[in-house]
Amino acid sequence: QVQLVESGGGLVQAGGSLRLSCVASKRNSYGLGWFRQAPGNEREFVASISWSSIGTKYADSVKGRFTISRDNALNTMYLQMNSLKPEDTAVYYCAASRSGGSSDQWYEYDYWGQGTQVTVSS
Repeated sequence: QVQLVESGGGLVQAGGSLRLSCVASKRNSYGLGWFRQAPGNEREFVASISWSSIGTKYADSVKGRFTISRDNALNTMYLQMNSLKPEDTAVYYCAASRSGGSSDQWYEYDYWGQGTQVTVSS
């Protein structure tokens, strides 16, 4: 089992940037992903990365603005978020999949962090 801890959320103006981090409690070969959930909405896929970093996926809504990456030596995944919009406001969760791939389906993830709040003001 692995514990995941997110950090880096906060309040930013539209057009600004934030970098989220997700630290895993141990070395792993899991696929990792970011999901988000806004009040009243279902959890939605944001981005994912395979254990080797070869495979990445992005939601259409964030392509060209967000970049996912990982540093396996540090057991850490990142989400660089640029050109933020008010509609990016949500709680962002990192997740780990034992399959090692870069799935965009929440049900293929086995472990979840507690989430970090991102608020983008207009």
